[in-house]
Amino acid sequence: MTAPLTPPPPPHHQPSDNAHGWQAPPAGAGGYAGYAGYEKDGPGTRTEILEAAVVTVAVAVAGVLFGVLWWWLAPHVPLVADDTAVYLKDTEGEQAIGVDGTFALLALGFGAVSAAVVFLVRRRGGVPLVVGLAVGGLLGSVLAWRLGVYLGPTQNVVAHAKAVGKGVTFSAPLKLGAKGALLAWSLGALLVHLGLTALFGPRDPDPYESPYASLPPVPPAA
Repeated sequence: MTAPLTPPPPPHHQPSDNAHGWQAPPAGAGGYAGYAGYEKDGPGTRTEILEAAVVTVAVAVAGVLFGVLWWWLAPHVPLVADDTAVYLKDTEGEQAIGVDGTFALLALGFGAVSAAVVFLVRRRGGVPLVVGLAVGGLLGSVLAWRLGVYLGPTQNVVAHAKAVGKGVTFSAPLKLGAKGALLAWSLGALLVHLGLTALFGPRDPDPYESPYASLPPVPPAA
């Protein structure tokens, strides 16, 4: 008596790619190698550092124009001298506060303009570029401060009082009382650049988006 013969199992059926409406990725996609989230982006660290250095120098040089405008627009503090000392002519005047305020407002304006120009030239931004913008703003403010003081009335108040004579009004040396205004350019530039980047800067790709989302749908097999 022999065992019953059983038919051999059917060969394993390999479903086609389109059995469920799927489609192979296009040629050259390379799986996840073509996924936008994994593509190399940006010009490279060396290029970014070079661009940041150029921005720093350009912004700092703009401090020359800043200093000239501050010297020209800042109010004058009137002084008067007698035989013994030099006094403020208007003891209740706010000219000294106006000098600091003029510097701060000009610094904020220069910060906004420099940030807008840098953003238009290079929209992609980057940490080195932002650092260069901030450092350049600080250097430009220091340069403007020292240039304005140099262009203003002499620092030797006693000699100036003797030169003009007793009872004659003359201007006090240009002086920045609030040293914190030296940071206004950098702060203004950072805020404006951050706002422009958030509103109009390039968007990063969604890391959770499927690489096949842009492929056209395939009708199911009949």
